[in-house]
Amino acid sequence: MVLGHYFLKLADSLRKYMKTNKSYTKRLKVSKNGKITARKSGQNHFNAKERRRAQLNKRRAAHIHMSNKAIARFLA
Repeated sequence: MVLGHYFLKLADSLRKYMKTNKSYTKRLKVSKNGKITARKSGQNHFNAKERRRAQLNKRRAAHIHMSNKAIARFLA
């Protein structure tokens, strides 16, 4: 009976820990100065119909602004 109580406490402590979102983390890159960059969305297909300026803008990396809580979740 005492051992079961121990495992319930252990399960509660493990449940509070939030895992890093690995799929999203792989899409981000952290620069030397700590800036977070990612690829801009909408580059996979249907780009021939886009204006040339829009096509060129999609090539640039997008800078992402995150709170400290989000950084801890996605980049820890």
